[in-house]
Amino acid sequence: MKKLVYGLIIFLSISCNENPKARFSFIGNTNGIENGTILYLENTLTNELIDSTVVENNHFKFQTRLSKTPLEAVLRTKDNSHYRFLWLENKPMTFDGTKMDFTNAIVKGSNSENLSQTLYNRIDTLSRTERLKQEMEFVKNNPNSIVSASILSVYLTTWGKEKTTELFEKFSTENKNSEYGKKIANYFKINKDPKIGEQFADFEMSDTNGNLKKLSDLKGKTILLEFWASWCRPCRQENPNLVKTYKKFSPNGFEIFAVSLDQEKNSWLQAIEKDSLNWEHVSDLKGNDNEASLIYGIIGIPDNFLIDKNGVIIGRDLRGDKLNEKLAEIMPTTNKNHIP
Repeated sequence: MKKLVYGLIIFLSISCNENPKARFSFIGNTNGIENGTILYLENTLTNELIDSTVVENNHFKFQTRLSKTPLEAVLRTKDNSHYRFLWLENKPMTFDGTKMDFTNAIVKGSNSENLSQTLYNRIDTLSRTERLKQEMEFVKNNPNSIVSASILSVYLTTWGKEKTTELFEKFSTENKNSEYGKKIANYFKINKDPKIGEQFADFEMSDTNGNLKKLSDLKGKTILLEFWASWCRPCRQENPNLVKTYKKFSPNGFEIFAVSLDQEKNSWLQAIEKDSLNWEHVSDLKGNDNEASLIYGIIGIPDNFLIDKNGVIIGRDLRGDKLNEKLAEIMPTTNKNHIP
């Protein structure tokens, strides 16, 4: 009995002296949000729902268990009329939106969030070029921050393989092994960044029916490798011109292999039907992480590569009259359809 009591005393003594592991909680105050409004907390990397809660008297509270942090998330209403991107950590966190809009609310309790907000408050009013310079400098000076890993994973193709490699090599082991680090490493593995005058880089992707299609399936024809998405307004505005071009040159061996950077299949399919895009379509529904876009180093859409019948890239980002002129130069036309 004495041994049992003694053992219990030792156990309690050890337990009381241990520092309890920090736990995540998130308490917030808002303004102008109706009672009963549901707030959703989502993982921005996976788009998975972390938790939801209800606003009562402009107050909300989350006490969710987070598996691994820091974690980039978005706090939003169902209709996205209110939203705020932020970094979560396994600590008590607060949200103060009583005197400003939801997006600019003051979030405390997360070191990663503090670092991120310091950066973006400083560069918010700068031009895109200056913002990119400041973000690159931030990544260079904060190689151990998960915020840097996130930023670098976004600007992979914008900054190019050489600069991305230079910045990535300075990362901590933890950052390199993060989900963002894995995404960057995958880019290094698959990126080919083919140039005009070089052979096209082949890839395989699912079409609208789920069947795998290769770009090389069209070899021997003149191919326009088109990168677009249903949500891309400039892409959709250009589609009527592309339809006319295809109608004129397809009888002479011209084909379009369109890669969508969509994530929602229904949106992709509806855009194809609405715009009457009667050519080959593929997508892996990974959005900006589309594998083909990483292979080709796509920075923004619309973008395209014109490939001749020998598989050589002979043009890039050709559209409208420039595309028609190039096609007329390299292939005869027997189709009498007129392109206004």
